[in-house]
Amino acid sequence: MARTLDPAAHAVRRDVFIDAAQSLIQTRGYERFSLQDVLDATGASRGAFYHYFESKDALANAVVERMADQAMARVEPLLDDPGLPAPRKLEAVFGGIAQYKAERKDLVLGVMRVWLSDDNAIVREKLRRLAASRQRPLLERIVRQGIAEGTFTSREPGFLPSVLVGLLQAMGELAMELWIGRQDGSVTFEEVKRTFDAYLEAFERIVGVRPGSLQFLDEQALEFWFG
Repeated sequence: MARTLDPAAHAVRRDVFIDAAQSLIQTRGYERFSLQDVLDATGASRGAFYHYFESKDALANAVVERMADQAMARVEPLLDDPGLPAPRKLEAVFGGIAQYKAERKDLVLGVMRVWLSDDNAIVREKLRRLAASRQRPLLERIVRQGIAEGTFTSREPGFLPSVLVGLLQAMGELAMELWIGRQDGSVTFEEVKRTFDAYLEAFERIVGVRPGSLQFLDEQALEFWFG
């Protein structure tokens, strides 16, 4: 007789491995922990690990997926505030994600290099699409509100959420490259500021607000990551 899978128990056991990997990434960095470290931390066998993940990279990608879900869950309640205009909600989405990452800086930096690795290109694209599927409904709500209240103007509002998702993801990946550039001295802080200013200008033009209407990252946040 075939065994019946308990989805809840399966998710709990899988989360144990993700919890261990997240802790190891934060304390040691991705390159400095091994699969054996994960097994030691969880008390699990190698066979049990491979039941849930095909490799250490797959486990790291599960950490990234969880981070994306948690960041979106943090900002979603802000969209239910009827007194908050659409531009402020758009800022809240970006600000909430930025704050989530700032609170987990060691973890974010730990997964950054594996995320950008050429060996991770296929999985990275899958995760990018997954993140887009999480982000698009939130941005659709903001765009609908902005068009309805007249704070956003666009000739193609139906395409606006997808355009914003693409711009958001491009900015996120460029931010990782800028951080690495700051570490090796190939990028100046002024170049970082100008890059984010350019993205902010692009967002303002796309949603149709006047220049200076949006603020995503202030000087303090830029100093925190790139100073």
